Amino acid sequence: MVACSDSLVWELTKNNSCFLKKKNGHTKRSGKIAFSSEKANLTNLNLHKYSGLANTKVAGINCTEDNKAELVVKTASKPNQPKKAYATIPMNKDFRRVESTIKKTTVNNFYRRDLESAALAKYTKVYQANRRAKGIKKVVPTKKGRGTL
Repeated sequence: MVACSDSLVWELTKNNSCFLKKKNGHTKRSGKIAFSSEKANLTNLNLHKYSGLANTKVAGINCTEDNKAELVVKTASKPNQPKKAYATIPMNKDFRRVESTIKKTTVNNFYRRDLESAALAKYTKVYQANRRAKGIKKVVPTKKGRGTL
């Protein structure tokens, strides 16, 4: 497969992709919003910055079936082969160790400094959801109605 630039791949896939989920806005100002369900997309927004397809260096955090997290990065050796393009790093230590691993992977290795805060935010949400699924943390009940009662 011929190597293409990231910008060219983004221009080809930004409006038409099997991962694209388009939603109409509910207000006049919001308009349309496009989400993406790519493997290594941190915020699930259809933007070039977070795209797992259009960037050669990506970082993503996913939840596994056994209520754990994994860090997904794109390998440098086979970026054009979709099945072998991603490497997964299991995140099964405590919160602070995983936080340092995410920082080392994204910032200290000069991989993607701009994705550090988004990766830490996503891991925090995945960690909280996994604790609720395991029964360690109680589920917060939803508030219904207008009053305080």
